[in-house]
Amino acid sequence: MKKVIQSLLLLLLCTSISALAQRTITGTVTNSKDGNPISGASLYVVGTQILQKTNDKGSFTIQIPMELNKKNIVIGVSAQGFKSEKVDASSDNLSISLDDNSQKVDEVIVTAQGIKRKKNTLPFAAQQVSGEEISNTRTNNFVSNLSGKAAGIEIRQSNTMGGSTNVVIRGNKSLTGNNQALFVVDGIPYFNSNFNDANQRSARGGYDYGNTAADINPDDIENITILKGAAASALYGSNASNGVVMITTKKVKSGKKGLGVNFQTGATFGFADRSTFLKYQKQYGAGYGKYYSSATNPSLDEYDPFNTGKDGYVAPTYEDASYGAMFDPNLNVYQWDAFDPTSANYKKATPWMAAANDPFSFLEMSTSLNNSIFVTGGNEGASFKMGYTRNDDWGILPNSKINKNAFNLSGSYQILKNLTISANAQYTVTEGLGRYGTGYDSKNIMGNFRQWWETNVDIQAQKDAYFRTGRNATWNITSDNPTDNPYTPAYWDNPYWTRYQNYQNDKRNRLFGYAQMVYQPISSLTVTGRASVDYYDFTQEERIAKGSIGGSILGTTTTEPSGYAKALSSNTAQNYDLITNFDKNLT
Repeated sequence: MKKVIQSLLLLLLCTSISALAQRTITGTVTNSKDGNPISGASLYVVGTQILQKTNDKGSFTIQIPMELNKKNIVIGVSAQGFKSEKVDASSDNLSISLDDNSQKVDEVIVTAQGIKRKKNTLPFAAQQVSGEEISNTRTNNFVSNLSGKAAGIEIRQSNTMGGSTNVVIRGNKSLTGNNQALFVVDGIPYFNSNFNDANQRSARGGYDYGNTAADINPDDIENITILKGAAASALYGSNASNGVVMITTKKVKSGKKGLGVNFQTGATFGFADRSTFLKYQKQYGAGYGKYYSSATNPSLDEYDPFNTGKDGYVAPTYEDASYGAMFDPNLNVYQWDAFDPTSANYKKATPWMAAANDPFSFLEMSTSLNNSIFVTGGNEGASFKMGYTRNDDWGILPNSKINKNAFNLSGSYQILKNLTISANAQYTVTEGLGRYGTGYDSKNIMGNFRQWWETNVDIQAQKDAYFRTGRNATWNITSDNPTDNPYTPAYWDNPYWTRYQNYQNDKRNRLFGYAQMVYQPISSLTVTGRASVDYYDFTQEERIAKGSIGGSILGTTTTEPSGYAKALSSNTAQNYDLITNFDKNLT
């Protein structure tokens, strides 16, 4: 009885420690005007990627991981039609009220070609989002931060590092064609190309290379206006038939004397959630069923793999499922590592039991670092702005990262009282390494883990085997005498071999800029002349190392033992505009 009480006390203590380790914050979000609940409000923990939404009663629950418990928790809240707020989570039960943010009818917003108009004079729907709302939460693609910020706009984003983000305004316009909104920067159409091949788009394998709107520096955005419908986007022609996401960059006003320096830095860390990961059964190991020779264990082979003169149980390493023999720790079986000459278990039968480390251990902590500095200055007739932003993202899979360097330079000079010239240039270099494989392909590690896996395989042992040998020491060894071919895969490579040998890399250079002259002969007439260029070049490299099972490289499927493909693409657009604007009160 004493032992039972001690066990209960120990269980109670462990439960208490676990509860203390993870903090739960609950609360409601309401309208400060009438106290009604706000459903669908977005909540995020500042400095992390923890996101939640309120239910139809305005309630929410946020789980704070153990590693954040000792820090000051700040929760950001936003909802369509309300002012965003940030709240210190000093209590575990929060009551948050948001103020109405209905736009005034005489509010001035930026419309097509950068022309400013009062909202009540517009014959079409337009909605403006401030740059601060976009850059508050740091991501490798600012477009995803538009989600929930404007009515009628749907953000469709992939779940891969640096993946595509599509913007659809007021629903699909075509069943088979393009539904992507047109991006416009300072009145100039901006390439939003996508480089995913046909295999990737049809889920047959490949990588998601994202879209080029991600090249825009969020720290340089003054505001974003969403133009909806044909009337709003008519000035941009048929390319704007799906609506326009119009971006206005930050400018320094002439007459502002002195020098200003603005430095920002931030870091975000991400952790995989075990509760949302695949759940593996721990009762059965390698095999597809009772198809083998042993009468005692019909899903295990029984033969003498090392010519010792004594038969032994051998796991069917060439099978890629877990419908085999029931685990029994008292039963010793030759498993995949028994055939690796460099393994401590070489020629040894080991207990037949579920692995201590399942594929969840393959996932790593993701990290995102952002640093930016902007220098501004000017005098009575001139102004300038220089900026540099560096983004470093390390993904949740091994050997995955994206680095982005963005340079901004702009300036203006008033030559005469009624004549001003200005220029703006943005240069971005994006380099990717080890983007995640997608679709049904050997390089899609998560697809491998989800559908094809042996639960007796320890992922940590696979890691050790790859770094110990530098070879494809896979768990899925071919049936052609594994003692002679321990590094020959049947259907799946060692996951670490895939990430470190069958990886891709890419690099994109992007230059966008314009020069313009504004002449105002009389107070009611303005003439603007502008020349612009939008250029990018993109290099993609994909490879399959010798000793792999083959797969897809740049849209081509191969079963050859190795392969390499390189794709080069570039595009240039030049625009010349002459705009006359007459604005006079006639009566």
